[in-house]
Amino acid sequence: MLPYILYILSLYIVSIFGLPAEPDVNIVDLGYSQYQGTSLDNGVSRWLGIRYAAPPVGNLRFRAPRDPLKTTTLQKADAFGDVCISTTAPPETPGYSEDCLFLDVYAPANAKSGKPLPVFIFIQGGGFNSNSNPNYSGSGLVIASDMNIVVVNFNYRVGPYGFLASDEVQKDGDLNIGLKDQRKVFEWVQKHISKFGGDPKHVTLGGGSAGAASIDLHLTAYGGRNDNLFHAAAAESPSYGVQFTVKESQYQYDALVARADCKSAADTLACLRKLPERDFQAINFNIPTPGGTEDLPLFMYSNVIDGDITTDFTYKLFEQGKFINVPVIFGDDTNGGTIFAPMSADTPTAMNYFLRTQFPLLTKQHLARIDELYPQGKKFPGGGRYWQSTSDAYGHMRYMCPALYMSAAYAKKSIPSWNYRYNVEDPVSKANGLGVSHTIEVFAIFGPQYSRGGAPGSPVRLQHNALIRNISIVGRLLAAALEPVTLLPSVVPRMEWTFDFGDLKRRGGAVSRTTASLECSALRDCECWATFYMDAGEVKVFCV
Repeated sequence: MLPYILYILSLYIVSIFGLPAEPDVNIVDLGYSQYQGTSLDNGVSRWLGIRYAAPPVGNLRFRAPRDPLKTTTLQKADAFGDVCISTTAPPETPGYSEDCLFLDVYAPANAKSGKPLPVFIFIQGGGFNSNSNPNYSGSGLVIASDMNIVVVNFNYRVGPYGFLASDEVQKDGDLNIGLKDQRKVFEWVQKHISKFGGDPKHVTLGGGSAGAASIDLHLTAYGGRNDNLFHAAAAESPSYGVQFTVKESQYQYDALVARADCKSAADTLACLRKLPERDFQAINFNIPTPGGTEDLPLFMYSNVIDGDITTDFTYKLFEQGKFINVPVIFGDDTNGGTIFAPMSADTPTAMNYFLRTQFPLLTKQHLARIDELYPQGKKFPGGGRYWQSTSDAYGHMRYMCPALYMSAAYAKKSIPSWNYRYNVEDPVSKANGLGVSHTIEVFAIFGPQYSRGGAPGSPVRLQHNALIRNISIVGRLLAAALEPVTLLPSVVPRMEWTFDFGDLKRRGGAVSRTTASLECSALRDCECWATFYMDAGEVKVFCV
């Protein structure tokens, strides 16, 4: 009789209270906070706006990231966090804030039920002065991988918030904190990504433009010290821009202090820290580089040599073999300089003026050689006679040749390395002279429907669906640290290429693999840039 009574009682309890709720697989306990993600209709789960560090405001302005603050209530991870503020952005721009250290995670809905999955961390670009690719959806990469990877995107501080350098900041703050924000994400992944189904022992870095330059800097961080935070890297259009010492960067700090009326303060750095975000952003704009021209550089703030995370010029560190031994792929777009060069450039003088604005230590001898290498090019509607020449010179010196050089450095040490040139032509962009422009391949990697603006406007998707799918697969294979050119021989052309420009030529060269067919003129130009890089007196002109 008693069992029957208990059975009836259990039915009564169920009828009143319902069955016990199943645990929500999208709730993740990170120790400092619990976050509830969302399951999408495409089979992907996502967690948006996860804090990976404490808000870098008030006294934490100009300091390396601190651990995130603890919360006691469940946090909804269904909306993106604010994006980090750009140099020259209007104060109080909606969706942008100094409190911006957030990351997003995309994973297959069943990721936690099986074998840990490879992880792909994407570092967005923006010339270290903006977050130019915020809130890209990782869903496309997860789907293209046949639900076999976990994707992490994030924001990091830029402009003076992330890269202000001076004697004062060095003494009572931290340098290169934008890079240290990134490293904080890498450490977060090592600690927490397994809770999303990811494998912390199988992490690949990816990034475009300044995100790719960041990869270069992490490969050489602390003189090439390997802290096992990542295990492969894919740098899409990596850049070598101007890299100053702390002393050479002092003018940027002094200008901010003067604009903020802090010159008479006993502690000028404390004065800058006390400024409200709106007031600080109102004085955050570019100024000409000392020794350059009167025009403003494209990217004022950047990584500096601090003797810590960045021990020397990037080019020197690669030359000296001070980089992490992991598989890498570097590459660029055919026309990487067109979106930066002034369309009005109509003479060699105009070309040289633009180049000196960006690289103030270029000498007359350098410019004379550049004039020989880049004569008047094809003229396009609305463009000057030297727009294409200027574009090629800038694109080669900043993007294409550095990628080739780093591939050669890895190949010389017999470390698995690949190089690519992305040359998928969009009819409209080809006709107007933009060509295959800077970082356009990022849209193919993520998938045009998963990125935010900037993808080619004409209907090339029907023509290049197979290639876009292929690039997504390459992205998956990179995340798995596998070899795309071996696994996709019928789709991706491959060749053995002996790197023989610059100093490597004198030492016999080195072999790497590439999916690109490279014109002799491009190799010739890179030989020239290599000699410029190797010029001890001017190396800082080019090294990021």
